[in-house]
Amino acid sequence: MRMMARAMTTAAMVAALPMAPAAFANEAPAQAAFDRFADTLGYRLTMVDNRPACPTGIDACFLSTITLTLPDTVPADLHSLSLYFSFVNRLPVVESDIFDHRLINGDLQQLTLKPGVTLKPGSTHKIKLWGVGANFSKAFGMPNAYLVADGVRARTIAATRPVIDPETGLEILPFVAPMTDEARLATKSDADKTRWLLPERAFALQADRQAPAATGVVILPKPARAVQGKGKPVDLGGGIALTLDGTDRSALAPALSALAAAGVGEGGKLPLTIRIGAPSLAPEAYVLDVAASGVTISAHDAAGASHALRSLAQQAAFEQGKLKPLHVEDAPEYGFRGLHLDLGRNFHGRDEILKLVEAMAAFKLNKLHLHLAEDEGWRIEIPALPELAEIGSKRCHDPEEKTCILPQLGAGPDGTSGVNGYLSVADYVAIVQAAAARQIEVIPSIDMPGHSRAAIKAMELRHARLAAAGKTAEADAYRLIDPADTTAYRSIQNYDDNTLNVCLPATYRFVDTVVDALAAMHRQAGTPLKTFHLGADETAGAWVKSPACAAMIAENGGDPGKLTPRFIERVSASLAAKGLRAGGWSDGMGHTDAANMPKDSQTNIWGVLHTGAIREAHDQLNRGWNVILSIPDLGYFDMPYAPHPDEGGYDWASRGVDEYQVFGFMPDNLPANAATIRNIYAEGKPIDDAPTLQPGHRVAGVQAQLWSETIRTDGQVDYMLFPRLLALAERGWAPAPWTPAYQAGAAYEWGDSRVDRAKLKTGWQDFAGRAAAQFPLLDRIGVAYRVAPPGARIAAGKLEANSVYPGTTIEYRVGGGAWTRYAGPVAVSGAVDLRTRSTDGKRASRTVRVEPGR
Repeated sequence: MRMMARAMTTAAMVAALPMAPAAFANEAPAQAAFDRFADTLGYRLTMVDNRPACPTGIDACFLSTITLTLPDTVPADLHSLSLYFSFVNRLPVVESDIFDHRLINGDLQQLTLKPGVTLKPGSTHKIKLWGVGANFSKAFGMPNAYLVADGVRARTIAATRPVIDPETGLEILPFVAPMTDEARLATKSDADKTRWLLPERAFALQADRQAPAATGVVILPKPARAVQGKGKPVDLGGGIALTLDGTDRSALAPALSALAAAGVGEGGKLPLTIRIGAPSLAPEAYVLDVAASGVTISAHDAAGASHALRSLAQQAAFEQGKLKPLHVEDAPEYGFRGLHLDLGRNFHGRDEILKLVEAMAAFKLNKLHLHLAEDEGWRIEIPALPELAEIGSKRCHDPEEKTCILPQLGAGPDGTSGVNGYLSVADYVAIVQAAAARQIEVIPSIDMPGHSRAAIKAMELRHARLAAAGKTAEADAYRLIDPADTTAYRSIQNYDDNTLNVCLPATYRFVDTVVDALAAMHRQAGTPLKTFHLGADETAGAWVKSPACAAMIAENGGDPGKLTPRFIERVSASLAAKGLRAGGWSDGMGHTDAANMPKDSQTNIWGVLHTGAIREAHDQLNRGWNVILSIPDLGYFDMPYAPHPDEGGYDWASRGVDEYQVFGFMPDNLPANAATIRNIYAEGKPIDDAPTLQPGHRVAGVQAQLWSETIRTDGQVDYMLFPRLLALAERGWAPAPWTPAYQAGAAYEWGDSRVDRAKLKTGWQDFAGRAAAQFPLLDRIGVAYRVAPPGARIAAGKLEANSVYPGTTIEYRVGGGAWTRYAGPVAVSGAVDLRTRSTDGKRASRTVRVEPGR
């Protein structure tokens, strides 16, 4: 009945909409000509200069251009033509001989033909875009620019469509010009010491960190204690005979399947005995013994036993089923080891999430933080409010937003792109069940009161539908804005309408309805909802002129800035009354009154290491909260791996977060990280310890974040997460022995000798060998991990090359010839192209070039 009601609601809503402009009797000829024009229009986006002389009124700018080359045939009567494109930086000045510019909202821009302009076949037009800030990567170019004109349907400019590179499996944007001028494009000022990681520089960096191939124990993350014996290898290849004590098979089924996938199936004679409930072991801890008499596992709980089976599977795969006698005693360093996945900006569906859940379990991560709603999309079905998913999950060209929301982030006009979509109730239940079977907690996140545009627009459509039917009270029940509010604001992502009104009872009714629906899904999955993450970050200056907020503002001393903290406190108290922990991002959480917050609150620290991380982390640790380090320098995996224009991702916090940086992070002494991590300008700068951390407080754990503004495909998700996620899994599970003991007030600077860099290097080399040994496991799961391009140089006429991980296959070619496997220094003449290959040989890295004398 519920499904039928939803279908009727949607049908009635669509029937009430006005006919689109394309519904004309003579549409076909005009549409065909318009389509040909969109298919043949030349479009080139070029990043020109990050250090130009800026137009008056812009303090810091960059210059890029769009070059349009008109085809030989231009449809008649295009005076109403508009070109829509996404541009994620603020764009205050656009110079064009044929177009006027205006911002629609967020990153969506419109270019409209100037009055009297007639497009001439074969002509070329260059449009100058003066953006605020900088553009250091080709990934900032957004695809699917499109054309709109009266009487025809909107059409994507074919030249702007993304394509998948068959060699790398990654999305590429052919319309974005190569970025090659390092002097003009790599930095914004002389103070910025960033240099692109060209192959010659990568060669020097990697030569200093070269790791041998793994031998011995390859378990990742590194066990607390692991000892191999010298006796006869134990053959697990013939299968095992399983005995369970204190648990049933269902609690360990995924881990047993992983063991079978590693070549150790059941039906054999070698005993494998698993005992759960050992009182001497901590949660998630285990003891694993592999001996001639059989394999035994003791654990405190099912999580510990699963971890032991995962460790056994890794070692069995590496030793091809014939293991040396082995004794492992293991337990995690931190109880919270998380992965955050942003589904809001660009959607990634059930299959990708289920794959990531299995990969998380393989490396002992235990918290999946799903970011389910954003300005750009609502991604979870809420049965009581069907418009949220049906409208809020789709981006298309509908200026009135009656069938979808605006096509931000290069989504295109037709609503069919893979970046659209949502998780149905069945999808979400399946994800929660799969996670729970692997002892992973799912933490749903609905960001509020900011970052809420998709919800607001969906609920406005609901309001209009019900109000038109005369159901005024029902219409107002979930309306999230005050229509009399005349406040003008822009969020950091450039929206002027993305903030829930925190003074309306409807807003709190909405929150309760969404939370209750999620809790019901968790109950359906057989595992209770424990934590709800309300975001609480980056709230713009809304509500100042909202009549609905006048009283609340007055109650808070006339300061509208206090309304967001009061909202967080109220929602957190409501969650606590439901038996749920509230989570939020540190900038919003930090402005609350600790006395008004539940003691059991979770805060994710996302301040940048050299600016706000220590202030936020220590302040909120001192409040007694559960502090999760989500620091961009450690765990924002939407940041590029390295400073290079061909490496994707946003870079506002770091120009490069590579595996070495993640691996070397010191969670228990944040100021000490100044010794190993430079700031955004590649400068080694000191970090002060202020405020100091009070005794008795420790971070609860670490979390990786993948925000998805530039990540449109599942292949890109895998690339950005792995192998960095292996390094974060290691840091969450195992201690960092190069960390100096925390001393209140102690500051550190670049290269500080109190951080044992020799231990860090040795630890990295051990980790790199073990990580390389896990790549076949990732291949088997189907994770398309990043294959890093090689480092290389030409010295004395010989090509030399190296790689990040031992055993990586490197290939080279000279003069565009055939690819040849690199086996050692080789004489070459002229420029050489190089690439590396994945362990299974199916994917290649991006190709790099070295030249003599560079």
